Amino acid sequence: MGNEIRRHRKAKGLSQEELAELAGLNRNYVGFVERAERSPRAVTIFRLARALEIHPSDLLREMKWTLR
Repeated sequence: MGNEIRRHRKAKGLSQEELAELAGLNRNYVGFVERAERSPRAVTIFRLARALEIHPSDLLREMKWTLR
């Protein structure tokens, strides 16, 4: 998911700080999510998607799902 967030953020010409401000998040947290060092909660995914003006499913597209 982090790669998708980064891709959409860069496509909109936003810095991590600008995206964080639009989403109401800390800039460091956005960096952690982009580097897959943190897993965002659903509400955070929605906030990021809203800030990026995309559907939340666009951020989940590249995730690899494993069934246990």
